[in-house]
Amino acid sequence: MIIAVDFDGTIVEHAYPKIGRPIPFAIETLRMLHNDGHRLLLWTVREGQLLQEAIDYCEQNGIYFFAANANYPEENREASPRKLKADLFIDDRNLGGLPDWGIIYGAVQATVRGECSFEAFISNTPVPAKKEKKGFMGWLKLRNLFIF
Repeated sequence: MIIAVDFDGTIVEHAYPKIGRPIPFAIETLRMLHNDGHRLLLWTVREGQLLQEAIDYCEQNGIYFFAANANYPEENREASPRKLKADLFIDDRNLGGLPDWGIIYGAVQATVRGECSFEAFISNTPVPAKKEKKGFMGWLKLRNLFIF
């Protein structure tokens, strides 16, 4: 399976342009997916030096991507559309947010075994609720003083 993976908010917490703290079990799960024979593509808004920093971070943690922001390493990005040909995209901006990495791994395994589709597996697994916003606007929302 070809799996495209976002970086900020998916592998590490949002701290762009810096690199945030690792999201629990992201690194371990990506290593397992790679070891299981899946082709991993890094798919991120980062480019240039910021992209290289993300690649270096991943490699230092034992995650090796087949390509970054491309379908294959030699792809000419100027001559090709930026759309990836992936079977699955793992991104914190997915509909419903980022599921737990254990759920992601189980869903990929179930899909590969032909037990069910990734979507069917995920739809039967509850996604943890997003944390409430902090700061003044979050305080207003909590007290029903401001409607978002």
